[in-house]
Amino acid sequence: MKPKEQQAWYVIVNPAACNGAVGKQWPSLEAKLLVAMPGGIEVAFTQYAGHATHLAAEAVAAGYRRIVAVGGDGTNHEVTNGILMQTSVPATDVYYALLPVGTGNDWARHHGISKKLEDWLAMISKGQTTLQDVARVSYLDEQGNTQVRYGVNVVGLAYDAFVTQFAQRNKRWIWNRFFYLVLVLRCLMLYKLVKARVTANGTTWENRFYTINAGICKYSGGGLSLVPHAVADDGLLAVTVAGPLSKLGVLLNTYRFYNGTIGAHPKIYTVQSREVVVEAMLETPVYVEADGELLGQTPVEITVIEKALRIIVP
Repeated sequence: MKPKEQQAWYVIVNPAACNGAVGKQWPSLEAKLLVAMPGGIEVAFTQYAGHATHLAAEAVAAGYRRIVAVGGDGTNHEVTNGILMQTSVPATDVYYALLPVGTGNDWARHHGISKKLEDWLAMISKGQTTLQDVARVSYLDEQGNTQVRYGVNVVGLAYDAFVTQFAQRNKRWIWNRFFYLVLVLRCLMLYKLVKARVTANGTTWENRFYTINAGICKYSGGGLSLVPHAVADDGLLAVTVAGPLSKLGVLLNTYRFYNGTIGAHPKIYTVQSREVVVEAMLETPVYVEADGELLGQTPVEITVIEKALRIIVP
């Protein structure tokens, strides 16, 4: 390993994050990073969807062991997948940090990572790390081929995947958490419940589901807490299964999405499990997303990999 790469930070920047604000602010941000990170930095900009995954894997192969992502939850998902998918070294040999400058920043919220640059730089200087679990997601792509991705925050099916797909088509309207909530409610009027079989922790549910979640961390969708029982390093997936709620029922219980009481609803079940299997029961497939990125469709198998990612935390 070259000494330069061993000590330097490889910084992967998504200039489109936060509706393009990151790209505009990067020159001043880079100057501050150069001063605060004495090992030096090597900067790479993402150019297309999935590019950050390739950049991260290539950086590890080139000898870098310190990687920073500058972006939101989507960038975080791509970079961590690059770290987890590469085969050059064990993923836990890589020190990873996210500078959260996206719209939702849900993963950072769970870990208490500040959006304020001064606080974030202090965190980097301190260098405290922890190991968090990861969700391995097996699913079918559009061609019917089995694929595998990793989720480091929350994996969602049914309504969650529907909202993710809608959001990706309407990114220009998502400026903050309020607008995302408006989008979620808009999707509620369009969504049709899907029938599926869900197996977790030895229990099987067969029903028409509003949403199905398996979380490593607690927050998704710009502050929603659909898996409030998630613990990032306990070796378990926090599973929330919501049965056939009416649209009015969803609206009346919206407050539960934020205050951690979602499991108190009689049609919503929360458990912990090392594995979750979801199968469609009709011709209509059930779609899946991970960390806000649409993946594919059922059959879906989600398994936990314990303490698979080394992250820098406050």
